[in-house]
Amino acid sequence: MKNVFICHHSADVPKLRDLLDNLKSKGYQVRSSSLQEDKDNKVVHKGKHVADATVARYIRRAIKWAGTFIVLIGEHTHERAWVNYEIRNAHFHGKKIIGVYKYGCAQNAELPEAYKRYGTSPIGWNSIDKLAGMIEGKVEPAELPDGTPSLDRIYPMIYIECNK
Repeated sequence: MKNVFICHHSADVPKLRDLLDNLKSKGYQVRSSSLQEDKDNKVVHKGKHVADATVARYIRRAIKWAGTFIVLIGEHTHERAWVNYEIRNAHFHGKKIIGVYKYGCAQNAELPEAYKRYGTSPIGWNSIDKLAGMIEGKVEPAELPDGTPSLDRIYPMIYIECNK
């Protein structure tokens, strides 16, 4: 059983659930502490919005509890201030930060600023086995949203001729 926190844009909650279901269908057991506004009702209580400080405290606790931090990267993820807050907090707690491109998102989905600084190589939606390996600690090459290899984070091989 692995504990994860999935950072996401609030409009992407259905995809967050799809991601968890896909992992489960492949035999991986995960528990998510992610804030799911439409299900958990943690942001709105009795019709009133909860203070930002309360939301921030919940996020910090949930991230600290999780063993792995996943960012669900969609078209608008980079626009959300809470996403960058969550990523910075995950980094502060020493969490591995894994990016997964949302299914069907454009090739040019922009990465959140904090992810660019602290995240690992992102992978495509259909790379569930790679995601499971990354949760276990395996290093995987970067991918574009469609799952093809990305050249952004591949460094050229340098050959050095040694004198004998």
